[in-house]
Amino acid sequence: MLAVSVSGAISADNVSLVRELSGRVGPIIGSAQACQSIAPRRVQVIVGKFQGAIREASTNPKDRNELARDFERNVVNGRAAVNGGRADCRLVEGQLADLERSLNVAPPTMSATAPAAVAVTGAIRPAASGPVRGVSDQEIRFGMVIPYTGSAKENGQSYKRGIEVAFARTNASGGVNGRMLKLIAADDGFEPSRTLDAMKLLWDKEQVFGFLGNLGTPTAAVAIPFALERRVLFFAPFTGGSVVRHDPPDRYVFNYRPSFVEEADAAVRYLLKIRKFKPNQIAVFGQNDDLGDQGFAGVAKAYRAAGLSDKSILRLTYNRNSVDMDEAVNQLKRQKVPIRAIVMVGTTRPAAKFIEKTRDLFPGMIYTNMSIVGATALAQELMLLGPRFTENVIVTQAVPAVSGYSSTVLDFKNALAQAFPGEVPDYVSLEGYVAAGLLIDAIKRTGPQLDTERLVDVLEGTRNLDMGLGASLNLSRGDHQALHKVWGTELDKTGSYQPLDLE
Repeated sequence: MLAVSVSGAISADNVSLVRELSGRVGPIIGSAQACQSIAPRRVQVIVGKFQGAIREASTNPKDRNELARDFERNVVNGRAAVNGGRADCRLVEGQLADLERSLNVAPPTMSATAPAAVAVTGAIRPAASGPVRGVSDQEIRFGMVIPYTGSAKENGQSYKRGIEVAFARTNASGGVNGRMLKLIAADDGFEPSRTLDAMKLLWDKEQVFGFLGNLGTPTAAVAIPFALERRVLFFAPFTGGSVVRHDPPDRYVFNYRPSFVEEADAAVRYLLKIRKFKPNQIAVFGQNDDLGDQGFAGVAKAYRAAGLSDKSILRLTYNRNSVDMDEAVNQLKRQKVPIRAIVMVGTTRPAAKFIEKTRDLFPGMIYTNMSIVGATALAQELMLLGPRFTENVIVTQAVPAVSGYSSTVLDFKNALAQAFPGEVPDYVSLEGYVAAGLLIDAIKRTGPQLDTERLVDVLEGTRNLDMGLGASLNLSRGDHQALHKVWGTELDKTGSYQPLDLE
């Protein structure tokens, strides 16, 4: 049946036949997907043929959707069998080989960037663009897990807005190959205990094609295994953590922004070399979880790179989704050697509260924040306290100055005004806009036959992409982080950020 499906020679009882076949082929496909020893291309060829059978089984969209869901359930069961130890990959390899022989399909040998091809009754043709989860003739659906509540909610909303601006601009021009881009967000409150449910909601109910712009480091530790198990794209999370930066990189995880280590290194070098502070005059303030741990590790690595000991770095912490700074402030007061600068690794409200609590106690203190703080939201919080609270506040950034006149910034501001009239451009929404633009470029280059494996191959071939940032974007099989540049900004008394040379 699969061998002749693309010729339209299926019998009248198409739907029943495809449903029955799904129960036989689906578990083999799922098991093969879970076996690292089996090349994804081999699996994708069979998937393409089955998707072609679904497409030709009925002209009724409801029937097609039900068949696609049946197939996915059987695929999931097959993956679970391997992951649960109930299936042996050596046996799965034999089952897949038998299926390839029965369909007269040879394992693909094309290059990673060539279009997939399948053998159909002796002829070679491109894989049919049948139903792909989250992809229809009219739409591509992406999911996003962000906090609607908690200390990071402002960042989540801003990042989402930037992505939506990029989508709206593309959709206004006809979409990508005629498909509109859609973003569906789910709330996890910036709590890892809620992240898995949000991921499942987007995957099972919303049937998204991939995940774009998830926020948080501790939440990513939960989301990444979910995405990898399903071999689904996890693109441009709003975190600089190592959990999304394995070496070598996970195939389906891609980053736009620089890492915490790179931002910490830029901040430490600035404080040591430009401001001439001594190592024991610098402390680290951060969240008491993976976010803070990785930020502190970045500072420690920067110390070691400068030939300094990281043993005596003062570490101040606070609890996630809390603005209780008493212990951190008291610890700072107890220091015999006065601290003159703080490298801060936190979200908006805790950072603002810490500055509020320490500004008058330590006049002249310099506060360097990583970009995840949300520069615009931080400025707004501090301006409510008074102009003196904005002094000596630095933020490292993953995008150039929003106040500038680069092509990217001007394009973003124009698109933002059209999509969200009255909204003020900020650094986090600009980052979302740029990150989404990187993905949109790859989707366009993938062509109309979109699936995850093709898109990943195209992303890994991104070379010297000029988006008007002053730094080109690159991705490869060995490096899934597009940007390695860090910009500096400093807050002035009017609540505006001015460019700051970190070198």
